[in-house]
Amino acid sequence: MHMADALLSTPVAVVADVVAAALITIAGKKVSKSPKENIVPLMGVLGACVFAAQMVNFSIPGTGSSGHIIGGVFLSALIGPWAAFLTIVSVLIVQCLVFADGGLLALGCNIINMGAMSCLVAYPLIFAPLTRRSMSTSRIFMASILTCVAALEAGAVLVTIETSLSGVSALSSLQFLTLMTLIHLAIGVGEGLATAAILTFIAKTRSDLLEQRPAQTHCKRSLWPAIGAFAAAALIIGGVISFFASENPDGLEWSIAKMVGPQEIESSDELVQAASNVQQATAFMPDYQNTFSGIVGTVMVLGLLWIVCSLVRARKKTEAAAGTTASMASGTDKTGANAHSDSSDSSNNDATDADI
Repeated sequence: MHMADALLSTPVAVVADVVAAALITIAGKKVSKSPKENIVPLMGVLGACVFAAQMVNFSIPGTGSSGHIIGGVFLSALIGPWAAFLTIVSVLIVQCLVFADGGLLALGCNIINMGAMSCLVAYPLIFAPLTRRSMSTSRIFMASILTCVAALEAGAVLVTIETSLSGVSALSSLQFLTLMTLIHLAIGVGEGLATAAILTFIAKTRSDLLEQRPAQTHCKRSLWPAIGAFAAAALIIGGVISFFASENPDGLEWSIAKMVGPQEIESSDELVQAASNVQQATAFMPDYQNTFSGIVGTVMVLGLLWIVCSLVRARKKTEAAAGTTASMASGTDKTGANAHSDSSDSSNNDATDADI
């Protein structure tokens, strides 16, 4: 569902970029206040897993199309919606700048369509309420499928709205909407099944990792074995399994091809061309053509998340230290004021005694 710049007009893209930037700022503040220990390495390895998994397109039978997971629901179930959103953003940035997957100008739309819709809308509205009382296998499967389908469908509808507002006349709104929602319904079911299978396994083996862990889970276990397992899984998926991905076009490409044929939609917008030039300069592995694309991308996502989250947490510690210093200074001032008051009272008492 990675949109290209040619599908958007400059005003629509700029508005989406501003909204995405605002959400990223909020997410950073939320993550900085997270009480979870080891949130930084956990976000890093989970982001690497999602990047690797997004490289594995699975075929949609009978359509000639393929799809890949977004991973927002899976991430939200483990680290919470805001941390999950920030993780998806990091994945999309690496995909855009290094692999030219999705347009640079369209990055805001892609962040909203894939990140916000799955982590900030579908997860808190569907998955969280359905699994709040129980994380049984049946509830996990039901919640995962419903949430993933809702997230994919919401993203598909937004893509249609964004292209319509951009005036892309080659894509008839109603027909494009029909194709997008139908194909992403199938992709959503596929992602839901994969998400449910993984979360069910985690619920049975490491339920303490879940954001909505069972009430009886009291013991604290080290996160490092799980972090190591996720890191290994990311490298295996990105370095080995990705080679077996379907070569069929994804849901968005398939929907566009059904309407305009094999030719690509082009834009004469100068800003779109400028963004394309910048992307060509930064994308040293376009279209994942390098043999080591999966491994390189996985490591880059992990590194980017580690840097961003470490900076956010460091800022929190600085603010906390500044707050402590200010509090101590305030306490010292009050102590001095009290001492001065006691001294004044003593002087007054001496004066009174002298008068007597």
